[in-house]
Amino acid sequence: MAQNFYKDTPVQDLPGVKAWCVPILEDEGIETAHDLLHQFPSKYIDRSRMYKIKEINGASQYIQVSGKITHMAITGTGRGQRLTAKFFDGESYMDLVWFQAIDYIVRTYHENVTYIVFGKPTIFGNKVQLAHPEIDTPTSIMKKKVMGVQQSHYSIPEKMKRKKFTSATMRSIIVEELEGTVKRNPIPENLPQYLVDGLKLMSNHDALVNIHLPGNDRLLAEAKYRLKFEELFYLQLKAQRAYKRNKGFVGNVFNTIGDIFNTFYSKHLPFPLTGAQKRVIKEIYNDCRSGKQMNRLLQGDVGSGKTLVATMCMLIALDNGYQACLMVPTEILANQHFETIYQQLSPLGINVALLTGSTKQATRKKLLPMLASGEINIVIGTHALLEDSVKFKRLGLAIIDEQHRFGVAQRAKLQAKNALPPHVLVMTATPIPRTLAMTMYGDLEVSTIDEMPPGRKPVMTYHQFDTNRYQVYDFLKREIAKGRQVYIVYPLIDENEKLDYQSLMSGYEQLLHVFPKPQYNISMVHGRMKAAEKDSQMQDFASGRSQILVATTVIEVGVNVPNASVMLIESAERFGLSQLHQLRGRVGRGADQSYCVLMTDTEISKTIQTRMDIMVGSTNGFDIAEWDLRLRGEGDIEGTQQSGTALKMKIADLSTDTQILHRAHDAAVKIIEADPELNAPANAILFEELEERAKAEENWGNIS
Repeated sequence: MAQNFYKDTPVQDLPGVKAWCVPILEDEGIETAHDLLHQFPSKYIDRSRMYKIKEINGASQYIQVSGKITHMAITGTGRGQRLTAKFFDGESYMDLVWFQAIDYIVRTYHENVTYIVFGKPTIFGNKVQLAHPEIDTPTSIMKKKVMGVQQSHYSIPEKMKRKKFTSATMRSIIVEELEGTVKRNPIPENLPQYLVDGLKLMSNHDALVNIHLPGNDRLLAEAKYRLKFEELFYLQLKAQRAYKRNKGFVGNVFNTIGDIFNTFYSKHLPFPLTGAQKRVIKEIYNDCRSGKQMNRLLQGDVGSGKTLVATMCMLIALDNGYQACLMVPTEILANQHFETIYQQLSPLGINVALLTGSTKQATRKKLLPMLASGEINIVIGTHALLEDSVKFKRLGLAIIDEQHRFGVAQRAKLQAKNALPPHVLVMTATPIPRTLAMTMYGDLEVSTIDEMPPGRKPVMTYHQFDTNRYQVYDFLKREIAKGRQVYIVYPLIDENEKLDYQSLMSGYEQLLHVFPKPQYNISMVHGRMKAAEKDSQMQDFASGRSQILVATTVIEVGVNVPNASVMLIESAERFGLSQLHQLRGRVGRGADQSYCVLMTDTEISKTIQTRMDIMVGSTNGFDIAEWDLRLRGEGDIEGTQQSGTALKMKIADLSTDTQILHRAHDAAVKIIEADPELNAPANAILFEELEERAKAEENWGNIS
């Protein structure tokens, strides 16, 4: 019973959870006592000091004062109603103010009674004001266990706050649980005792108590370390077990580099391979001829030549009598890759096909039997490749581009297209910091193209404020006069009153006046257009019939127009560093000097200014990815949040907890090396915990 007590006890059965709180907690996925205790504080506030009102100033963060209410007054009516109370500490006065729950406050708190008030002060003139303070009596505050300690503070989503569920509510519930049930039923350990003892970790019970109710600063630090280690350790253990299994799977043997590869290499290469490309192809080939299934991640900066490497690896599959497929997340990217690869390979007599959601039924009826018979050698497509009707005769290599847009479930479904699972190569154009790669892709071997093709000029990047818009437009006109083309990217499609940013639609209207016909032609592409309409607009730009392409981030990856020399990013403050770098990578693909202009509002935060400065100062995607991790954390490293990308860390932070991650990694490797399937009795707890976590995460890889 003790082993599963916290996981099996629903929140509705916990004594501290009032009935009105139950649906609010359950809506946030907090369904059991275990879930509740794993809602970790976002910060801690020092409650060891009692302030005098005269000591409070504009620099004061949180303060608590003991005194009495001397007078209460309600002013205004309706939504404008306000309650003000004069609070006296024996020497000075301050104002306590409420805009909500006024009737409750008037009924509950009375004049000339000693209270301890706590909150974040504001200063108006020389007057101290505390809005919606926490109020306790000397007796009630002892029950809350906040005096003289670091008080835990919880980050509460807005929709919970709207239902009057606050940080104080969460803390009250957790404190009651810790003071009641947890004292009677110690929290069971979820790491093997040999690991806890060997690494001198705090016990699970003590860690969960001290993370919420720290006994002192040392105990709080030990609790944080233990819980961060545990979170990172289980991610590493899961990855290492998958990695060990992957290494053991039997794979198709590609034992030759034949005529197709050699003919392409000697006669049809669009440009000489870099040393990094040659090294990566060799790594992939060595995997594919080993007799074990390859599971490899290929990462490289924008423009580093990953698609050419993928094409040549598909040729190795063909040389060994197998088919290959390339799956990408968008139809624009699928079309782009198809056109490039078809032009490169059709002279060799290779049959390359395209399959997307927009492929017409008549074409599909013709294409699918050819794929099943082996007549089609290479197919390039979107999620359409995952459909049950898509069958291969002999699929030897499956390549997934822009891996972060897909989930593990999609990768598994593609592998199931062959009796013997095909070799799998996943690619990303977003360089991944090592700590993130260890955690997100720890089950894969990693190859890195860290060298750019010769002759590429770095894209010159400038940060401009909105007030300089017309000077920027003049610059665009000068580039267009030279015969170049321009991308202009917006973060939104329709006007959003809440977010004061210029949308694509209003921007497009403005641009029609600045760049009038017939001198200029403007194309527009966004996610709400039908595929045929998008393709038509893209084709106009690719062929040079239009000089300007106005777009949302649908053009972030894969669009390749070498004549485009300028990327103007509107409201650049709305994009993360990695996404800005991806967008910048759409230019600089020809021999001409290219430019990226980051347009922002004049009033931006220090963090956004730092982001702009990094972009202006560096064109190295690996450096930028490291900065992005430091500035924004692992949750949104890919730019736009995609399902399956965000590591939903509860307490660990990959940007700051590197040492803990490496310790967790080393421990996981050691355990899996000795006991790959966790069959040893001492590791039974690890097996059970991984199974539990897998159930909780079973849908994490699915995307809409």
